Amino acid sequence: MFIDRARIHVKAGDGGRGCVAFRREKGVPRGGPSGGDGGRGGSVILVADRHMRTLVDFHFRPDFKAGRGQHGMGSRCNGRDAEDLVIRVPPGTVIREAGEGALLDDLAADGRQLVAAKGGKGGKGNQNFATATRQSPDWAEPGERGEERDLELELRILADVGLVGMPNAGKSLLLSKISAAHPRVAAFPFTTKEPNLGVVSLGPGNSFVVADLPGLLEGAHRGVGLGHEFLRHVSRTRVLVHVVDVGWEKPASEVVRDHDTVLDELRLYDPDLLTRPRVVAANKTDLPGSKKRFEALKKRASKTGGGTCLPISALTGSGVDRLVRAMQAALAGAPEPVLNLGAGPAVTLRPRGVAAVRVVRDRRGRFLVRSREAEKLVAGIDARSGGTIRSLQAEFRRLGVEDALKEAGARSGDRVRIGDLEFEYVS
Repeated sequence: MFIDRARIHVKAGDGGRGCVAFRREKGVPRGGPSGGDGGRGGSVILVADRHMRTLVDFHFRPDFKAGRGQHGMGSRCNGRDAEDLVIRVPPGTVIREAGEGALLDDLAADGRQLVAAKGGKGGKGNQNFATATRQSPDWAEPGERGEERDLELELRILADVGLVGMPNAGKSLLLSKISAAHPRVAAFPFTTKEPNLGVVSLGPGNSFVVADLPGLLEGAHRGVGLGHEFLRHVSRTRVLVHVVDVGWEKPASEVVRDHDTVLDELRLYDPDLLTRPRVVAANKTDLPGSKKRFEALKKRASKTGGGTCLPISALTGSGVDRLVRAMQAALAGAPEPVLNLGAGPAVTLRPRGVAAVRVVRDRRGRFLVRSREAEKLVAGIDARSGGTIRSLQAEFRRLGVEDALKEAGARSGDRVRIGDLEFEYVS
């Protein structure tokens, strides 16, 4: 099963809680606080792996969650960091933020990786809060929550040469002749419904990958037929081989029109595709009357910058060797393609932490504080500890929570809710 699109949910591990503990040992009358720090939560990392071919694994398993960090312990023992969760994807996978469509990364090269969700930091134990005037702190920090994201994965296959053309032009048969690939070949349109890859070997250390891509019809750039699938994959190829059927009993003008239709769809999808080296392969020249249609195609290809136009017959093998040499020559000077991935420039994933504090009122008259950083601070705290509450008050002032509440009209005695913590506001 060839799956080239998937949507997954990734959740990084939460950081472990800091520990509240005090050293009590014989002979140590003033042991002091000894709570260790929590461990870091595991991150979710996407890595391009050349041994992967499709996204089928994500079709059956769309949810990924990394482990949480170990909680801190007494005797100044810190919790263990959780291991990162590594997810392997095929090279050529484009990662986008689900819904927003923002491009996060293009894992085009084997080994390239993206930290899709960063693990939360471990909370500090009470040993970190001891000072000369505060020698017995009875609070610790909760672990930071790990990031959570919905991602869209889109595979664009990596190949040196892409075979393009109308349906039933003979692309699959040609691929089977020049490589060891065995694509489905039949005498009806859209036999190829997914890309097929084949390796063309011309001797030790001299080989290249050819992709047989689904045929397209007029309007393919708008998704007509299998065009949207075809055009997405052709964007990765360095050289285009345009296979045109000149064997059917139809006027030469229709052959030229088929040739122009493919070029128009390439240009409408991405104008850069027509700047790449291109070879036109006039297929089925073993059939009667093909010579006249070939001459018309050759003349048209020269005007449109199609490069070499070669007569071949994928069925008999006539001219195929010459076509393979033309592919090799075109690849020699072909640069790596600059991909048009759309949806604006790439963005860098950063922790979703500090943001503007927003205060709203609910139907019950409570003031609800919307701030990811403030909500992380109150997650998992011990509200019974006076030291913890005092520490939170200082952090709220730093984040601007108090100023936001005053601006929203909060007065002493009003109820305030931040995350799971609800308290009475004191101005």
